[in-house]
Amino acid sequence: MKQGQSHIVSRIVTVSLLLSIALAASILLGLSFGPTGSVSQTLAVIFQKQDMNPMHHTIIWQIRLPRVLLAILVGATLSVGGLVFQALLRNPLAEPYILGISGGSAIGAIIGIMLGMSRFPGVSFTAFLGSLASLALILVMTTGHTILKKEALLLSGVMVNAFCSAVILFLISLAHDSRLHNILFWLMGDLSTANGPQVAILAAMLVPCFVLIFWFSHSMNLLLMGKEMAQTMGVNIKTVTIVLLVTASFMISATVSYCGLLGFIGLVMPHLLRLLFGSDHRVLVPACAIGGGAFLAICDLLARTLPQQGEMPPGVITALIGAPLFIYLLKRSGR
Repeated sequence: MKQGQSHIVSRIVTVSLLLSIALAASILLGLSFGPTGSVSQTLAVIFQKQDMNPMHHTIIWQIRLPRVLLAILVGATLSVGGLVFQALLRNPLAEPYILGISGGSAIGAIIGIMLGMSRFPGVSFTAFLGSLASLALILVMTTGHTILKKEALLLSGVMVNAFCSAVILFLISLAHDSRLHNILFWLMGDLSTANGPQVAILAAMLVPCFVLIFWFSHSMNLLLMGKEMAQTMGVNIKTVTIVLLVTASFMISATVSYCGLLGFIGLVMPHLLRLLFGSDHRVLVPACAIGGGAFLAICDLLARTLPQQGEMPPGVITALIGAPLFIYLLKRSGR
């Protein structure tokens, strides 16, 4: 038993270190590139060289660093959330938006924008209320024994998403002038409003959730073996399912309320990392957190640097990269 545990710990450490190298590289690139800057200038600022430009210091520490950290937090959350939903529903197509959380959050955010509220905390608060309302509706629809049935959760999510999409289109049709642009930009994902206090608050909400999900990672392994096997191994299926569902939904709600809708991360990253490192969730939970953060940081970098003027929403990049990659992964896993 001790040898098996030491092997798992060794795998977790090895995988985490490998992915941490990619994460560190994504942070360095995210801090270095934009309308101005380079890797050498970033390193000069980091190591406090005397000949550094004060403007570069401000750009890196006050503008780019909060945005890179926000991208890492959001990417980690969406990736881990997708992993949890795929384990609970035993469906590789499951991802954070399958339960309609994003639709409810989008409705709340649009209402906040139309009321003229500030992006933070106004729109973030209304988006969070919308996501909580959507989660409550899902839980009511799947109350009782049906919450353990993946078909009930999937169908409920599809129905709630369809309803939310209709409400979103209705609200967009009522918007005019600059509010319409703000709504459409938010729906595609927006990390441009990141700041230090905002990132700190989000991290304080998310880190305990990551720890809780990792605590239940072995239970997720047993759930994949089937309901009867999991019960035989001492897993309280209903309790574990509800705790993981609520925790993951809260994480997704928090990130969506901060930065809008970012798709495909929760679909692609768990699938890709599962192919690379196996299906043990004790390894996959930290891998998804680190790998998902690095992936969105790179996507946000591309969104900032590819356009010659301005920037595009990072959700466009995640869709352009994620959709073809996920189709390839599905085809490969089906061989």
